[in-house]
Amino acid sequence: MMHFVITPVRLRRRRPPYGGQWKAARLSPVILTLLITALAFSTPREIAFSRLLPAAPALAAAMWPVLPTVLLGTFCLMVMIGLSFVYTDLGTPYTAAAIVAVTLAAAYASHVRLQREEALFHIRLVADTAQKVLLRPLPRRIEGVEVESLYVAAQEQARIGGDFYEAAATPYGVRLLIGDVRGKGLSAVGAAAAVISCFREAAYDEPDLRGIIHRLDTSMTRHSAAFPAQDLPERFATALIAEIPHGGGSVKLLNCGHPPPLLVRSGDIRVLEPTTASPPLNLAALIGDHYWVDTVALAPGDQLLLYTDGVTETRDRSGAFFPLPDWARRQGPAPPRELLDRLHRDLLHYSGGRLGDDIAALAVRYPNTGLPRPPTTGTR
Repeated sequence: MMHFVITPVRLRRRRPPYGGQWKAARLSPVILTLLITALAFSTPREIAFSRLLPAAPALAAAMWPVLPTVLLGTFCLMVMIGLSFVYTDLGTPYTAAAIVAVTLAAAYASHVRLQREEALFHIRLVADTAQKVLLRPLPRRIEGVEVESLYVAAQEQARIGGDFYEAAATPYGVRLLIGDVRGKGLSAVGAAAAVISCFREAAYDEPDLRGIIHRLDTSMTRHSAAFPAQDLPERFATALIAEIPHGGGSVKLLNCGHPPPLLVRSGDIRVLEPTTASPPLNLAALIGDHYWVDTVALAPGDQLLLYTDGVTETRDRSGAFFPLPDWARRQGPAPPRELLDRLHRDLLHYSGGRLGDDIAALAVRYPNTGLPRPPTTGTR
């Protein structure tokens, strides 16, 4: 199972399976041919190992291009003709006809496979481009604040999903967004794209976090109305916005139904639960648009870990959830990139390599500048 992590990489055209690096698996048609040939010449005629020769070009079709597949089939046919001089009653015409028929079918199957691989390559190229637009690589430092990101898709071939994040340097400080759209598939990706696009504009325009969340909620509502689906009444997104003001020594948090972030300070872990719950995006019309902003003191060297519920809902074989706070306490001091790498590795180990949901996380380290600590307050 393959998991992928978002980092700024250059997409390279995947080499065909027959080129360059030959592995044992790709040599298996040759090994099979030689093995059958050796057994056919060294065993009594009654065993008739030669009847297995058509299996070699059939196997080659799964990993070789057309020409090598045809050449291997031709070699098998020559082997069968050579055996006919040793065993005159071997039934050569029937086996030879089978080799020719299987080789032609294998060549066609190889041609179709290569066409599909080519189409899949271009689809992945488009998906990687969409990934870079939706979840573009973040700068490692934004106005002195270290920021690192992690995205792991639960599905092996997936590139993007309903989890999203963003960070921006604004006139009001460094602003961060992380969230999760309910559901999966293209509808979740479209909703996530609408929220992120809105945040990239609102983060620069709105002086207050409530103004940003109002605009995100409106964008989510408009997107849901423009692209109706069967799950429209249940389509919503959790979101968490954080703001580290210029020279502030604090962080403002507005949590709309999202898992609470962790504050790591000198080995101590604090779960930053919201003082009052705020409604998720696209649910304000149903349960009210009362948003609460919490302000938490930040000391030099403090780290924030923002994450989606795919992290805390990762299960082991017994069904137990991943104990994120306990895990964070055992990590000790670590830079943001190393912390996320450890989290990725330990989540895969904990789940046995089978993640049940997409995972997104942001690790943020406050600069070691000795800024004063303002008191912890809450404002409505």
